[in-house]
Amino acid sequence: MAIRLGLGLPQAKQYDLGRDVVEVARAAEQTGYQSLWVFERVLFPERTKQGLYGIPGLPWPDFYRSIAEPLVVLSLAAAVTERARLGSSVLVAPLHGPVQLARALATLDAASRGRVVAGFGTGWSLDEYAAASVVPFEERGAALDELLDICAAVWGPDPVSYQGAHAVITEAEVGPKPARPIPVYLAAGNGRALDRVARRADGWPPTGRPPEQLAAVWRQLTEQAASYGRDAAALGFCVRANVRLTPAPVGDADRRPFVGTVEQIVADVAAHAEAGVHEVLIDLQNCARDGRELTDLAARVHADIRAAGV
Repeated sequence: MAIRLGLGLPQAKQYDLGRDVVEVARAAEQTGYQSLWVFERVLFPERTKQGLYGIPGLPWPDFYRSIAEPLVVLSLAAAVTERARLGSSVLVAPLHGPVQLARALATLDAASRGRVVAGFGTGWSLDEYAAASVVPFEERGAALDELLDICAAVWGPDPVSYQGAHAVITEAEVGPKPARPIPVYLAAGNGRALDRVARRADGWPPTGRPPEQLAAVWRQLTEQAASYGRDAAALGFCVRANVRLTPAPVGDADRRPFVGTVEQIVADVAAHAEAGVHEVLIDLQNCARDGRELTDLAARVHADIRAAGV
């Protein structure tokens, strides 16, 4: 079976959100993309002691200067599509009020007739945590666990009852309910975060690593999930491809995954499919100047991947 293909929706500063989101979403579904995705970036600090991903000295890319609110973008896409799944890769869960986030996702799933994939992570930006004022950065893992418990309660039958560190619901009706159980994907790189995926997630949405490394971690994850008595075969494996296109091929010795020509990007998708990845989220928005250019590029990439038999 061909690997599933998803497309990152336009959220960056160069796009006309009211026009480009709906046009790209509609065209992507018609092209054959099976899912549409958003990510979250709350702010761009002009002065920060923290580098990108928490790596000292690594600058934040200008691309992050203005990123549209992800659930608003997904809602715009939901209104003009019928089949494509609507995913987040990822929402930084502890930056949100947990009950409000659970309700927003349930509402979007009900409105889209069961198409939401809720991807969550804990994030890395101290500046974003300071701005959100929901939980301290040091409590991010516990906050994600509580969000998962709250989602299970809010998305489940009424009356809803829940008591945790940051929320108390005492026998209340909480609606609307999602159209079906919303699959939850959890970002994780190692340690306790990977164990949380094995114990609690419906899928894993990694990014930025060679396929052979991802395949090794995936084997570990599925073995852990099975050790908890879970059906490891039911877990989803969706890789985020943050594409950076170059006019000439990049030498294999120096090349990171999904950096290079369109032909090299197609080869990367094929390599990930060979490694057992179920779906690739192709984010091209940093490679285009507007929605029309993004639509055309997305159609070309999709056609080339399918023509390659992937």
